[in-house]
Amino acid sequence: MAPKGLDYEHLNENVKKVQYAVRGELYLRASELQKEGKKIIFTNVGNPHALGQKPLTFPRQVVALCQAPFLLDDPNVGLMFPADAIARAKHYLSLTSGGLGAYSDSRGIPGVRKEVAEFLLRRDGYPSDPELIFLTDGASKGVMQILNTIIRGPNDGILVPVPQYPLYSAAISLFGGTLVPYYLEETANWGLDVNDLRNAVSQAQFKGITVRAMVIINPGNPTGQCLSEANLSEILRFCYQEGLVLLGDEVYQQNIYQDERPFISSKKVLMDMGPPYSKEVQLVSFHTVSKGYWGECGQRGGYFEMTNIPPKSVDEIYKVASIALSPNVPAQIFMGLMVNPLKPGDVSYEQFIRESKGILESLRKRARIMTDGFNSCRNVVCNFTEGAMYSFPQIRLPPKAIEAAKSAGKVPDVFYCLKLLEATGISTVPGSGFGQKEGVFHLRTTILPAEEDMPAIMESFKKFNDGFMKQYEDTRGYSRM
Repeated sequence: MAPKGLDYEHLNENVKKVQYAVRGELYLRASELQKEGKKIIFTNVGNPHALGQKPLTFPRQVVALCQAPFLLDDPNVGLMFPADAIARAKHYLSLTSGGLGAYSDSRGIPGVRKEVAEFLLRRDGYPSDPELIFLTDGASKGVMQILNTIIRGPNDGILVPVPQYPLYSAAISLFGGTLVPYYLEETANWGLDVNDLRNAVSQAQFKGITVRAMVIINPGNPTGQCLSEANLSEILRFCYQEGLVLLGDEVYQQNIYQDERPFISSKKVLMDMGPPYSKEVQLVSFHTVSKGYWGECGQRGGYFEMTNIPPKSVDEIYKVASIALSPNVPAQIFMGLMVNPLKPGDVSYEQFIRESKGILESLRKRARIMTDGFNSCRNVVCNFTEGAMYSFPQIRLPPKAIEAAKSAGKVPDVFYCLKLLEATGISTVPGSGFGQKEGVFHLRTTILPAEEDMPAIMESFKKFNDGFMKQYEDTRGYSRM
């Protein structure tokens, strides 16, 4: 019989190479245990609403009215919805061609892109062109669009921070490119040394790989650090010298849990640097409604903004976007609401501020509880989560545990995380899914479980971890760290 197109041995080899640890072996095992009736705490993915975060009231009211516009004709609508939600729903419906059930422009609704541009002007102090803003189905889809445009084949390299969010390794594999790692320094609070970038490019060139773009994740995922203005300037200068596109993954810009290092955008730093950098460095920045205090992951709303990208290249990116006809239209409304928030004096303003501040203040507390909890455990060290939604503790596994993992046919941190899952129901992601230095092991967990549940979760983790370390401790005196 002739082979068939979807027989495994005839599939696209790039598809087979793709790995995505966030929904990998640990997640699948956790799902099995959940079906068997075990209580599972899914901390493997930054999915706030799934872990109990309540949606913000105002944006849901607006989108509800947009989804059911006949409610606007109901004489009692003013009793059910506040006046500012009604006005905003009418505003967004007026921007569409046929409501939320109709396709929009392939770049997104022009009026919403204008609101994004106005937000960027307020944030950075520099004008933004709505024609260079594309609305996307979450930031991930935008990242994939741009990587697909840049990567021409296996000799094209993309500089990616390690540890990295596996979207990047997966997408680069899928599009047939080569990931060129640059290692963040854990002992320097996951800092970035430009000399390491130069070494990474040199090593890639030695292997015949042309590095064409660089990714930064700021605040970091999974590492949680915030890049300083000085560090961003160094990075942009490096991209200028090497002719690299900078891909600025800035989806956690609202998630900041300390005051020393506030978020500053790549674009603001670039524009502040002035010519030649501000005129020459190609930059694509990404944002989303999935993170921050919104947490609207399931809505799949995002955007990217292009800076210094030639018009012909923008046309090609638009052409590829148009194959999918239109980004998700309800998500575009969420994006408009995020970038054009309520103002003092609006009917719903006080409630919106109360809800959003409550979420951010609680996340700040949870970041501290989790960091302190990990650092109280035997053979575990963890940098403070400055931003984003994750802790990334280093687990110093005893030699006997590493041997036991190898005997079981598992990577050591996968072995540890599976044992943790079976014992406690806590579903994490092994550090090996993000990349890490040889012989060093981590896990990633979100800081999203409810604040009131966090002490019990950390106590459960500590009890498991310290028992695990005792079980595998070398009786000849493995050092306690």
